[in-house]
Amino acid sequence: MKSINYSSQQGFTLVEVLIAFVILSFGLLGAVALQAKAKQASFDSMQRAAAVALGNDMIQRMRANDRVGVITQYNGTFTSNTALEQSRTCYTDTCSSAEIAALDRQQWIRAIQARENTGALDDATVCIENTAVAGGDGKAFNIQVVVSWQGRQEITASADTKAISCGEESNTRRVMVLKSYIYLRS
Repeated sequence: MKSINYSSQQGFTLVEVLIAFVILSFGLLGAVALQAKAKQASFDSMQRAAAVALGNDMIQRMRANDRVGVITQYNGTFTSNTALEQSRTCYTDTCSSAEIAALDRQQWIRAIQARENTGALDDATVCIENTAVAGGDGKAFNIQVVVSWQGRQEITASADTKAISCGEESNTRRVMVLKSYIYLRS
């Protein structure tokens, strides 16, 4: 009968197992941290996309309601805390250009108040400025739409961003500026 020599068998010692466990733990912690950063970046990207979509909607609605004298009714600032007003719907009724402008503003206010439902644009502020172009016979206007909101991550704002006065200034503030041009009908 052969005898088994147990001293020649090799295997993992407890120290080797503990070292492998620690290395694996650090790897898993890194993967979890990476996942959290990816989720934050995805949320920031969704907010920027929502701000761009809202700004483009504003400019397109102003272009569609392009009567002289109405464009300046879009000027002003509103926030996600601005109260909604009851107005005509203009979907089944005939509305004037001024009533359409008032409805557009209400729909934009409602859009930035929908944060609870969409998760986009937390503490949003929108600033719209239309200025007549010199020599444009009162029919040509430069449009600037600024959408600002509070992001989740702190960033260091540049001097250009700090110079924009739309919204509350903080290290989490994000700003999106859209500029366009419109020529009004008589």
